[in-house]
Amino acid sequence: MVDMMSKISVGLERAFAARGFAEPSVEDLRDAAGVSLRTLYKYTPSRADMVLAALENRHQRYLSRVFDGLPKGTEEAINTILARVGTWMATETSHGCLFHAALAADPNSGPLRGLLERHKAEVASKAVAATGLVAAETELLVIIEGLTQSWPLRGDEAVEAAKRLGRALGVSLE
Repeated sequence: MVDMMSKISVGLERAFAARGFAEPSVEDLRDAAGVSLRTLYKYTPSRADMVLAALENRHQRYLSRVFDGLPKGTEEAINTILARVGTWMATETSHGCLFHAALAADPNSGPLRGLLERHKAEVASKAVAATGLVAAETELLVIIEGLTQSWPLRGDEAVEAAKRLGRALGVSLE
């Protein structure tokens, strides 16, 4: 059985992804989490804690979906990572990065900024580990972030452009 915090986090993530960070009422969030208001506040005492719980769940799901079970080889790994980011965008968040949206909704939140920074650092680190492009951590992150931001406008065209950039990056570093 899923532990209570996980259950709450899954529901909160779903609610914030679907409706943004300002719109859902606490009652909406309670319903999405499938718990009583008392239980919701026991595990997430404030709306800020609810957002952090949702994003932590999102972080773990994204890392798993994009980086688990990648093929060996630089080009194969890059292509698979970028294809998976495109699929994530199509199925999970067609409006752009939920982490950036959360920080935009609460720009003075130190905990949100910290979570965003940790998420992006782990994405970059896992991309480097998967591709072997040790000297290209920032470049890989820029390609992934560029895909995330351009996908709502360009869809699969953005995925293919990101793959071309990834191949060019791999060739330039060999």
